[in-house]
Amino acid sequence: MTVNHSHSRQFLFICLIIPLWSSFVANSFAEKVTLDPSNWGLKEGEACISCHKKASAGLTHAWKNSAHGEAGVNCLDCHLAEQDDNDAIEHEGSIIATIVSPKDCGRCHTKEYQETEASVHSKAIAVIKDHLPGQSDDPSGKEMQSAGCASCHGSVVEVRGDGTLSPETWPNTGIGRVNPDGSRGSCSACHTRHSFSKAQARDPSACTWCHTGPDSPDDKVYWSSKHGAMFNANRDKMNLSSDTWVLGKDYSAAPTCVTCHMGASPGIKPSHDVGMRNAWGLNGPVSEKQHLVIFEDNDRRNLPASQTAPRRGTEISKVTGEMGKVKAVATPKRRRQIMSKVCLECHNKNFVNDFMKQFDNLVELYNEKYGKPAQAIMQTLYAEDLLTPAPFDEPLESIYWRLWHDEATKARHGAAMMSPNLTWWEGMHRVAHNFYNEFLPAVRKVAGEDRANSLIDEHVGSLEHHKWLKDASITNPILGYGIGRTSHD
Repeated sequence: MTVNHSHSRQFLFICLIIPLWSSFVANSFAEKVTLDPSNWGLKEGEACISCHKKASAGLTHAWKNSAHGEAGVNCLDCHLAEQDDNDAIEHEGSIIATIVSPKDCGRCHTKEYQETEASVHSKAIAVIKDHLPGQSDDPSGKEMQSAGCASCHGSVVEVRGDGTLSPETWPNTGIGRVNPDGSRGSCSACHTRHSFSKAQARDPSACTWCHTGPDSPDDKVYWSSKHGAMFNANRDKMNLSSDTWVLGKDYSAAPTCVTCHMGASPGIKPSHDVGMRNAWGLNGPVSEKQHLVIFEDNDRRNLPASQTAPRRGTEISKVTGEMGKVKAVATPKRRRQIMSKVCLECHNKNFVNDFMKQFDNLVELYNEKYGKPAQAIMQTLYAEDLLTPAPFDEPLESIYWRLWHDEATKARHGAAMMSPNLTWWEGMHRVAHNFYNEFLPAVRKVAGEDRANSLIDEHVGSLEHHKWLKDASITNPILGYGIGRTSHD
């Protein structure tokens, strides 16, 4: 493939249609760049280096010691733009764009670009819109988004009339950033510019920069697990800078986030589609196993397993709302098999299967004991106009939000990654206390005693999970009252 640098941001690449399952079973390493070196090393780019050595020495040093610097890929090779690009600006005699988008990186790193563009990461902005209604704009303030939510999820970068970028949307390296050229994502979210290091992206800290906090507590989960302890003790044995990084061949001291969700192991290809191996959706009010729908253009969408999987060739809507034709569907069982195959490189079959069973049991326990009853009660309160449609304007809504979004997410992620503390003390322990001591009393305040008791008896008291509470003595020194009671009187 030849790249014409006079049209550097208007390039064509060949999209290889690879059968879905072959991507799982063939042993492979990170893709090598196959372009001839004549496609980079623009002479005019040498002037950039000469100036930036003085103006931004740290940036230049990072680039010089990177794989790009060693290969002779310079500033202009990546930043060169066309005059009619909407984010083109004149800079020291050259027409450049500030943002180097995934599409630009895809000139050389085609496979990685295609996988990232199709992945759940590239749709991180849609996740905010679908799952965090009103949580950022209304209670917290819109100005918080650029410094908070958008820093991880990404911004829709706005270009001003002179080609410069709006400070409300830039700088931003959010993983789902919508770029001026229409591409989604940010390679520098994981491979920080201008070194674009493999080692950094393989280190757990590259992921926990964003995967932290109530909705994605994976930093606490990982570092409090045996896997995190092993990584800390054996960092110097991890071979993070290796050109190839295959579990059991290039390293074995510890697994990282990349190992399980993206990495290569015997029989499994590496992939920049981080969600491919996830059988469960763990971040909703109730967890469901998920089909992964792969469209003919390689885009992807998760569908709950409670829905019938669409057939090959049918058209359904994508995450973005547009219609797409289905190429294949990866079932939850298939996704679990791939994740388990990674585990089998370090654990035996019984260990892996029994661990997965423990994980599934915890998720199902949360669903049946707390998630579904609380969700059903909330839906009824909204349907009967006992709660207003506005989100987070009433205490019960914040209590419910904490229950499933903060506390239950810790429990589910903790169980997924072997962190007993997050599973119990910071997870299910807090879910239980919230449910019995905050959520149910708040339901009584909203609905009144009679209606609340009927709802609680229907959705909670009828379940075997809560039999212990229903039968509790009114004089119990710890509980003080059963489900249908409101006081010690």
